[in-house]
Amino acid sequence: MGMKSDIELIKDGKRLDGRGVNDLRPITIKAGVLERADGSCYVEWGGNKVLAAVYGPQECLPKHIASPHRAVLTYRYNMAPFSVEDRKRPGPDRRSIEISKISKEALERVVLLEKFPNTMIKVFVEILQADAGTRCAALTAASVALADAGIPMRDLVTACAAGKIGGEIVLDLGKKEDNFGEADVPVAILPHTKEIVLMQMDGQLTPEEYRKALDLSIDGCTKVYELQKKALRERYVEGVD
Repeated sequence: MGMKSDIELIKDGKRLDGRGVNDLRPITIKAGVLERADGSCYVEWGGNKVLAAVYGPQECLPKHIASPHRAVLTYRYNMAPFSVEDRKRPGPDRRSIEISKISKEALERVVLLEKFPNTMIKVFVEILQADAGTRCAALTAASVALADAGIPMRDLVTACAAGKIGGEIVLDLGKKEDNFGEADVPVAILPHTKEIVLMQMDGQLTPEEYRKALDLSIDGCTKVYELQKKALRERYVEGVD
């Protein structure tokens, strides 16, 4: 973020891919894509390809981390070695550990963990192809996978980012925009209450720009939420005779 470039990221209100400042990239969400998992979801978001799987509630192992009051939720965000242009070294790094931590905390705000004491709910997210905004796509997929697993939640978690490119606040940065733009603000909310459960910022914004980016991110989240609901309807309602 913030690298100097001669690339003109926005011209006459249009971006490199032809989108307007308030437009999302194309998004496809499909629930129930894995037979072996209790719940699963596949998301394509721009060039991102993300697969989420949920297991549980199941026996909590190791047993010493079990809680008699609530389930233990784990979240693993992982980028496949082939997900980026330069092969990524396999295994966790500081970035994936950080994203896993904040995403887990966001989901803990909605999953009714108190209904399943002494158990564990495991969430795995694999980034098969990365194209900017992977943490938002991953959290969006994980939320649908939890719902697909039948795990009770207060709400879905839905995520989207806004940012600043060419001096303008825009929705849902693409790869070049993320690399050469001035700021990125990923946000996750609970759609019914608009409660913010994840918010970060990379780069610099004025207070006014920040408020505009936050409002734009929340507006993007509400659009993504409709796609999450559609994916679950297609899985459980429209597929029933």
